[in-house]
Amino acid sequence: MNRLVLESETYEVLGACFEVYKEKGCGFLEAVYQECLAIEFPLRNIPTAQQVAIPLAYKGQQLAKSYVADFVCFEKVLVEIKAVSALTNEHRAQIQNYLHASGLKVGLLVNFGHFPKVQHERFVI
Repeated sequence: MNRLVLESETYEVLGACFEVYKEKGCGFLEAVYQECLAIEFPLRNIPTAQQVAIPLAYKGQQLAKSYVADFVCFEKVLVEIKAVSALTNEHRAQIQNYLHASGLKVGLLVNFGHFPKVQHERFVI
């Protein structure tokens, strides 16, 4: 049977996201969910870095601009959160760009603004 890349890690991260959604529901700004996850991840012993700067380069030269990922969990899973009614292709492109720029292989795009359940998509590059 095939296993997903970083299956247990993404399962744990999504469990934390489901718990936050269960407690807060939808309708808050993204910053509220980000703060809640910053509390929930340590409660679940999920190693987390928050607001992670991802450097960018062009033709071998470092750019002044960088991406800022919401979370990197387990030093391996990029987590980008949204609080919108539905995810769009722009959101999907954003996480794919973050993955390419960071060198990470697995990302979770999590939308807390969706009703009646948290919306999430998993990306592997």
